[in-house]
Amino acid sequence: MVGFDNIKDNRIDLKEFDLKWRFTVSDNNLPVEHLNQLCPLNDEASKFLWDFIMDTGLHADIPFKKGYFKTMDKAKIFDNNEKIIKKWLFDRGLPFKKDVYLSWQPYIAMVVPWKLLVKYYNVFYYGTSDDLTVFDESLNWALLFYHEDEIYFGSNEKFEPSKEFNDIRFIW
Repeated sequence: MVGFDNIKDNRIDLKEFDLKWRFTVSDNNLPVEHLNQLCPLNDEASKFLWDFIMDTGLHADIPFKKGYFKTMDKAKIFDNNEKIIKKWLFDRGLPFKKDVYLSWQPYIAMVVPWKLLVKYYNVFYYGTSDDLTVFDESLNWALLFYHEDEIYFGSNEKFEPSKEFNDIRFIW
């Protein structure tokens, strides 16, 4: 039975991962040392993460269930603001070595160090095609990369929302 304590035991080879092309095509070709840190999950482990998200009702309201988090923040991805988004992600205050769970669909998920998500967010997330939930087992925080090039962050920790995107109109 899959749980957070053994989820990485359910790793599959990157060659078997449905989204492998994102990390290995010439435009995005991640260095081998970073590819080796990706932990794509098998169907059972991916479904475990999906069910965890569904069972908690995390997305019962978009982006997150009302009242689930004390603090919310959001960012908008534009063609030329990659550095701003990386800084915004960095400013979430998570330890770089922390493993985080990425869930795209019921049978597509991965575990990666937070540092790689920050560095390569635009490889993990493709605007207009993805809704990607990022979290850890505490579910004390979560990110939703929404398919309209919007990122939502919820946290129960004391957190100062960014003012970077105050003048931007968001869907949610």
